[in-house]
Amino acid sequence: MTKKVVYQLTARQILFLALATAFIAIGTVASITNLGGGWQFRGNSNIALAENAPQGISEPSAVSDEQNSIEVYKTLSPGVAFITTTSYQQDMFGEVDEGRGSGSGSVIDNQGHILTNYHVIEGTQVKLNVSLGGAKTYPAELVGADPDTDLAVIKITPPAEGLTIIPLSDSDKLVVGQKVLAIGNPFGLDRTLTTGVISGLQRPIRGRNNRPIEGAIQTDASINPGNSGGPLLDKFGKMIGINSQIYSRSGGSVGVGFAIPVNIAKRIVPQLIQFGEVRRPKLGAQLVSIEQLREQGAQLPVQSGLLIRGLVTGGAAERAGLRGLTRNTNGISLGDIITTVDGEKVSDVDDLFRFLDKKQINDTVRVEIIRDGKTMVVPVRLSALPQSVQGRPAR
Repeated sequence: MTKKVVYQLTARQILFLALATAFIAIGTVASITNLGGGWQFRGNSNIALAENAPQGISEPSAVSDEQNSIEVYKTLSPGVAFITTTSYQQDMFGEVDEGRGSGSGSVIDNQGHILTNYHVIEGTQVKLNVSLGGAKTYPAELVGADPDTDLAVIKITPPAEGLTIIPLSDSDKLVVGQKVLAIGNPFGLDRTLTTGVISGLQRPIRGRNNRPIEGAIQTDASINPGNSGGPLLDKFGKMIGINSQIYSRSGGSVGVGFAIPVNIAKRIVPQLIQFGEVRRPKLGAQLVSIEQLREQGAQLPVQSGLLIRGLVTGGAAERAGLRGLTRNTNGISLGDIITTVDGEKVSDVDDLFRFLDKKQINDTVRVEIIRDGKTMVVPVRLSALPQSVQGRPAR
């Protein structure tokens, strides 16, 4: 008779599990002014984003660098939005706290859609106003937001005189050393221009929800609080990135800024406008890295993988029969441990994020798990999270 192997957690190991989960949630970030791999949208969309070079900018090789900077700023700055926010949150005593903030954005079409950072408009309830220069301000509404890539779209009613639209470039063709220009509103200073070069490419950074954002653009063009959401432009006046973060121990710019590649925005903006969200496939499970748990002293049956701590009700993992931690008379028994998905090793949650970015809703993947000491493969049909647990920002 084969003896069934059951791994259980002691009280001390449960404490390690709780601590490790907290560490994972917190992550490690430098001073961020708050930034994905993009999920390819395959649906039909009539949303057109401008890509042609703007009029009014001379061939850069035919003019001085100074003249090029002047022309890019003069031509595009009317399309850079100064976004002011008023947020309202209720504290534990029922009192309403009011907060104010500001950021930047880019007009991306003649319907009045403005691209910015999610963290600029983040809040339980947020009132938005936009200035495009001068004393006039426009009330704006939130159209859609994506915390995973730290991007959002808001909308104003376009004025009768029309809008200056900032065209989008191709961030896959960037090279280190090329000139860049950043326009934004640092510290509330309206439409400030800074210049520099691309200092690095494919930099890994994290969004506000600790989700990894792959392929960020590093630049030495000064980026400060208030620049968030503004455009990073090339010498032709086309947007190559969305300024989002700085790395600084002092909280000010030290020449290490990061922008989200514009190609990520080109993939998700149509969904934000059409659906108000990015519809990605989700596993629907709360996961903890085995390696991090072992570093905290937990005794576990494998060296690496992802422990299922809990399941989202109605999510893909629950429907496939995967198991999370369970309580019994002897304490708490381990949930399933995921080791591979479609044959790809998953050692931490970032590995799973990168894998799911390549998949679509309703794709079926083969999840290899360790359960009660035995290896088995479970087919899981991926789905979006149920609406009740998506945590979408208030509109």
